[in-house]
Order: sequence, then C-alpha cells, then structure tokens
Amino acid sequence: MKRTIIDASQLELTEKVVSIKRVTKVVKGGRNFRFAALVVVGDGNGHVGAGLGKATEIPEAIRKGKEDAIKKLIEVPVDENGSVTHDNLGKFGSATVLLKQSPLGTGIIAGGPARAVLELAGYKNIRTKSLGSSNKQNVVLATLDGLSNLTTIEEVAKKRGKSVEEIRG
Repeated sequence: MKRTIIDASQLELTEKVVSIKRVTKVVKGGRNFRFAALVVVGDGNGHVGAGLGKATEIPEAIRKGKEDAIKKLIEVPVDENGSVTHDNLGKFGSATVLLKQSPLGTGIIAGGPARAVLELAGYKNIRTKSLGSSNKQNVVLATLDGLSNLTTIEEVAKKRGKSVEEIRG
C-alpha cells in the first residue's frame, strides 16, 4: 500500500547527505566532471524522503537532491516503542532491506544508508539487515519501499471491517 505524498511547507525538515559521487564523462576536449548527491530529508516524526541531485558543483548537487527529496516525501507509521508496526521487506532493484520490529532500548541497528533514512523518519528502536546489493542509492530506496508498505493495526481493522480489539485477539 503506497502512502500519499505530503505537503512539506509546514514541516521542519533536516537533511543528511548519504553519498556524493564524482562522475566523469570523457569528451573530445578532455574530461567533464560532475557530481551526484544522494540526500535524505525527514522531520523525525514519521515523514521521510530521498532524492538525487546532479550538478557541476557539490553544493548545487546537494541543493538539487534536497529539493528532489522534498518532492518525494512520504508518511510512515511509527509505533509506541518508536519501531515499525510489523516486520517487513523493502525491495528496489537488487537491493533488499529487512526491517524488524524491536522492543524499547534496542536503538537503531542498521547500516549507513538505511540508518540515515530511519533516523530522519523518527524511528528509535529498529533492527535492519541489508540483503543483496550494497549500492547506497538502491539500499536507501529499498528502505523507503519497506517503510511505505507498512500498515497500522487501525488500517487493517478498517480494511477487514472489524474493530482493533478483534484484530489484536
């Protein structure tokens, strides 16, 4: 279930640069250098997004990446323990990220690219495992895919036409 995209004008967003790559294009006159910046933005309260910016200068690439990330902002559910509502797998390309629900006091156990997304989304207790590709961009997008496919118990109860108490058992 995909989440709706959020209006970012009233959110206080923080940004984190996950990676900066120098890209070279060989042309007749020599080499052209450009930079690609992968940026994650979030408010630490259930809103997160990632974007890619490309430019000839690093600050310009970061600015473009931040703008792109704000356009792709999604809302994710955070439970009372500061964890995901249920275990889930996120996939993008050949990267797969396993998101596991954790009890209070666990902290964020995640690799670099996934950690950036989870911290800015507002998770406090979560375990993850990156499976498959270790490409930073694909791991970030796989993490976002896993988070966007999470459902709350209220959503499940509404979909099944039952009360929350009936679902919990």
